[in-house]
Amino acid sequence: MPIVNLPTDDGSIAPYETGVPRDFPTQPNRPFNRVALAAAHVVADARADLDPWVDTAIDWDRTIAFRRHLWSLGLGVAEAMDTAQRGMGMNWETSQELIRRSVDASKDMPGAVVASGAGTDHLAVTSGVTLDDVIAAYEEQCEAVEAMGGRIILMASRALAACARSPEDYARVYDRVLSQIAEPVIIHWLGEMFDPALEGYWGDGDHWNAMETCLSMLESNADKIDGIKISLLDKDKEIALRRRLPDGVRMYTGDDFSFAELIAGDDQGHSDALLGIFDAIAPAASAALAALAGNRPGEFHDILAPTVPLSRHIFKAPTRFYKTGVVFMAYLNGHQDHFVMVGGQQSARSILHLSELFRLADKAGLLRDPDLASARMKTALGFHGMEG
Repeated sequence: MPIVNLPTDDGSIAPYETGVPRDFPTQPNRPFNRVALAAAHVVADARADLDPWVDTAIDWDRTIAFRRHLWSLGLGVAEAMDTAQRGMGMNWETSQELIRRSVDASKDMPGAVVASGAGTDHLAVTSGVTLDDVIAAYEEQCEAVEAMGGRIILMASRALAACARSPEDYARVYDRVLSQIAEPVIIHWLGEMFDPALEGYWGDGDHWNAMETCLSMLESNADKIDGIKISLLDKDKEIALRRRLPDGVRMYTGDDFSFAELIAGDDQGHSDALLGIFDAIAPAASAALAALAGNRPGEFHDILAPTVPLSRHIFKAPTRFYKTGVVFMAYLNGHQDHFVMVGGQQSARSILHLSELFRLADKAGLLRDPDLASARMKTALGFHGMEG
């Protein structure tokens, strides 16, 4: 097996020999008994003549090809979310094109599911922004997604977090927006570890207090809500909210630290999934979900257990830079030919971080072609002045 010389935390270089990848199926052998959506990344156009911190260029063919890869594994696609660098290089204008292309592509694949983010990110967050401005921005994006034939994931709003003065302000905005929705939506509660601008969402900096406001909103609008994705990286908070959800409202785990345990569930229920890590571990996620549906929980945990350390590493603080690890995984596994990201975000993690990602991905059996992955790891090392 290939050997790569990787940097270590103590500053030394140590040879690492890759293992044999796990032989995951290329498609599930049975329907899943959990709803499973992968928040998918975008592939930048590395050849575009632009300034990446200012402009955005997408390789649409590779971006849509990756979504077909996810669909083929039985996973749905959560489109234009934070994994797609929404608000970190992807603006609303480009996101609309992404949603349109993804929805169109899904029509060619039987059973393909796509749900798309609608938020307020085209609204400038200024001192003069009002709740009515936020409502209008949500309405504009929701109308656009529905016009493209898409299902809505109602994203948390930086503008709302900036202008709201009480829990009642959140209730007013969500009640108004949800009253106009054609089909039930997924609510997204994104924590401040993913986006510092969302601190104090639902009108309180204490998540437990905020949960009460969120739950009240869910209860008032249950007929308009398919589920809620909670991304607080705290399984106890997710479980507590899950056990109090109105009938018919799903919990979509957004906990990239404890997702296996939460999806498996307990005697009081389980979480479905809407996860950025499913982008990086898609073959393992598909195989594990098929095992769970086949009443083989031991196999489910056997597959996912080694992916949890990888996920915790990719999503380590500062968590908002997790997209770099997700895209690096796609590069290692040949889903794109370069490690260039929208907004130049390939620079957001160190070579030590990427080296440990390589080791953990290998231990999880997720480097599908060790020769290719090793060659690409060596390219990344060389860019940092190291011989792999």
